[in-house]
Formats: sequence, C-alpha cells, structure tokens
Amino acid sequence: MNNIKNQFSIKDLENLTGIKAHTIRIWEKRYNLLQPKRTDTNIRYYDLASFQKLLNVSYLNNNGYKISKIATIEEHKIPLLVREIAAESNMESHAINAFKLAMLNFDQTLFYNTYESLLKEKAFDEIFYDIFIPLLTEIGLLWQTDTITPAHEHFLTSLIRQKILINIEKVQSKQTNTSKKTFVLYLPENEIHELGLMFINHELVSRGYQSIFLGFSVPLESLADLKDYYDEIIYISYFTVKPEKGEIDKYMEKFNTLLLNNTNTKLWILGQMLNALDLDNLPKGVSAFKSIQALIDNVA
Repeated sequence: MNNIKNQFSIKDLENLTGIKAHTIRIWEKRYNLLQPKRTDTNIRYYDLASFQKLLNVSYLNNNGYKISKIATIEEHKIPLLVREIAAESNMESHAINAFKLAMLNFDQTLFYNTYESLLKEKAFDEIFYDIFIPLLTEIGLLWQTDTITPAHEHFLTSLIRQKILINIEKVQSKQTNTSKKTFVLYLPENEIHELGLMFINHELVSRGYQSIFLGFSVPLESLADLKDYYDEIIYISYFTVKPEKGEIDKYMEKFNTLLLNNTNTKLWILGQMLNALDLDNLPKGVSAFKSIQALIDNVA
C-alpha cells in the first residue's frame, strides 16, 4: 500500500477531475461534500476516498444532478447511483474515471474489470477511440503538471499496450492480405511513445493490409533496407516529442533524400511535433494527419 498515492492537494483534484479549485471549495463550504485533512504541519490535503467521491459527484453533476441534490444522498449510495447511471448511458466518462483510479492505486484488477465491462458494449477499436485516446490525453497533462508520477503513467500504458497486442494477435491469426501496399510503421530515434502507432498497426492489419511494425527509435538508414523487399511502401510515423523543433526540418529533408526518390514510396506522419512543420510545404509524397481516425479514413 505504500506505493499508492493517497494525499492530494486541491490542485491535484482540479487536474484529475477537471473541476476548478474554486468550485471544490464552494462545494466543501456550502454543501460539506468533502472534508479535507491536515498534515502535521497544518497543510490541507485530500485523501483517496475524497478523490473518489469527487469523481462520483462530478459524474452525477454532469448527468443532470444538482449539487444541492447530491449533497442529500447518503454517502454509501453515491457510487451505487453512479454505476446505475453508467449502465444506462454515458459509460465513457465513468470508465475513464475508473481507469484513473486504477492508475492511482496501481490496481490491475480494477483496470481489467473496467475493460471487460466495456467489451460487453463496445468493440476494441471503439474502446480505443472513445476511452483510451481521451484517457491518454489526460494522463499526459497530469504527468506534465506533476499530479502523477512516471510510474503511474507507465503502469497504465503498459496495460493498454497489452490489450493492443492481444487484439493485434487476434486479427493477425485470421488475416488475409488484400492489397499490394505495404505499410511500415516506425518511430524516429529517441521517440518511445508507441501506443498510437501500435493501434494504427491493429487497424491496418484488421483491414487486410500488410503492416510491418518496427517500433521505437528506428534510424532512417534502417528504413531504406525495406525498399529492396517491397515495391510500394507507405511509411507511417508518430512524432510525439521527436524530432525536436530545431531538428524536424533537417529530418524531413534527410527522409526525402533517402526514401522518397521513388514515386511508389510515401510518408504519412502525425503527432504533436507536426506543429513545428510548415504543413503547406511538405516534400512530395509526405502527408500529415491530425488524428489516427483521419489517417485510417485515408486508408479505407
């Protein structure tokens, strides 16, 4: 239990729930919804139970319950009401909250149970688009604001990676290639954020395409080797933190020189580092996409 984060500042609660600190204080004073504790040095903090309650209160509030009404509900009945509403509608936000709790507690059982509940209503790709992508976006922000530690992020992403791999194996075992195109998926050197690229691999394979997943930190020279094996290649890469802003133009020039001298070779890119590129003047054969969905739609 010593590894569990069990003390939260009001700023942590704001980052984790999206509820402004000012609003949390009003809910405390006016409705007595939370009871902050104090450290030995008299610093206010909230325990894990308070965080969980605030998630549930926020969920009910977002589903039409007024705070004044929520304040009259017996505390032990609040989670029951949340589960009841989640079973009927709006399961996405409920699932995201459950995954956050699983992450903070390093609770694999909660992760698996939440995932299995989602599978009863959604296909894997729907879970990824509707739940995992928004969740991972939030996790990135929580990490940047020091609300969670790298251990929390790695715990959650490793479990999501596991689910992607399981589903890739399922579709690969039944795969029949229906296209002459070969997709080569890779990340630039020192880029390790591979979940988005792994999911793209899943989507390509499930559509019958030949997809070669090379993974993270791949030198450009290694990509050139594949041109001897395939006639038509579309390279796909995800630029999350690499190449850096000062290097990305040089990277694109080098890619163009090494790999785009054949009309049957293309590069598709996505990720936040695209903001550092002039997307209106990309080399011929290079296409940029704002989202995984946009890229997959271009394949279909």
